[in-house]
Amino acid sequence: MQIRDATPEDAEAIAAAEEETRRTPGLLVGLPGEIPVEAYRAKIAKLAQDGRYVVAEEHGAPVGHALLDPMPMRANAHVFTLTIVVHPGHVERGIGRALLRDLLDWAQRDARVGKIELNVRAGNPRAQHLYRSLGFVEEARFRLRVQRLDGAYEDDLGMAWFPGRWPPASRSDKL
Repeated sequence: MQIRDATPEDAEAIAAAEEETRRTPGLLVGLPGEIPVEAYRAKIAKLAQDGRYVVAEEHGAPVGHALLDPMPMRANAHVFTLTIVVHPGHVERGIGRALLRDLLDWAQRDARVGKIELNVRAGNPRAQHLYRSLGFVEEARFRLRVQRLDGAYEDDLGMAWFPGRWPPASRSDKL
């Protein structure tokens, strides 16, 4: 397996994998067909400059993808939102951990990153364990936040990770 930067050519495979992943309750927010392929292509292009979007690849095919997307306002642009998806049929093989390690290594080197946030379903203990094992802490519980395809509502947990160099001595001069 290799991890590489995502390219616009990956958009179709990423969109298809997310469509399939959405069919499993408790993994991704969104209904099948809700996000057009062009939105993936645009996000990949945006994050080539503003953040990081990576693909885990085996034998020339994507088996997972992950991204760090900075929040849009200047006052919270140091906060990056994490999304990570291990493609169906490839779970429990260390792909998620490898993707996350790549992103955290990048975040440690990029001075723009002061915090990484994510939401994970309360009913997804495997993902929660992964995040905690790499230094994420729980910050919030969002009750009944997501309605799953099966109609049930589920809580989201807000988790965060901070690079070792954070916080800087003073941020007020940069705001």
